[in-house]
Amino acid sequence: MHTVELLPDARLDAEVRAVWRRLHDAGLRSLATHAHPTNRPHVTLVAAGELTSAVGPALSGLPLDVVLDDVVFLGRTVAWRVRPDDRLRELQAAVWAALDGTERNPLHDPRAWTPHVSLALRVPPEQQDRYPRRLGIALGRLTAARSYGSELRSVVDLSP
Repeated sequence: MHTVELLPDARLDAEVRAVWRRLHDAGLRSLATHAHPTNRPHVTLVAAGELTSAVGPALSGLPLDVVLDDVVFLGRTVAWRVRPDDRLRELQAAVWAALDGTERNPLHDPRAWTPHVSLALRVPPEQQDRYPRRLGIALGRLTAARSYGSELRSVVDLSP
């Protein structure tokens, strides 16, 4: 699978990484311990079997101002929800549409998509009550785009 992801500016990236460290220091699972060089805060717009050249033009709406709001639980993922706004939803829908005809993860259908930055993965349900429900508000910008390829664990810059 290949993702299309939006990357935060340096300040917001550092703020998310600080939350990862705080969770880890509190004895909770977090992405602070995920050591692969491709691991960084991001907002996934879509995951698809393959990418097409139509994705590039769909990303022309960058940069975007964003607000990270409350903590949400998406199955076993603990995430910092991005407060959705019209510009973000329009950009995500454009990327989704650009990949029409390819296999896409239905969780990224614009009608089902929850914009978020992951904080921890594979958290058992019985441990989720240990996580904070609020982290405060974080303001920042999504300034770049990339694709992550799960087969090779590699990234490709997609920034417009």
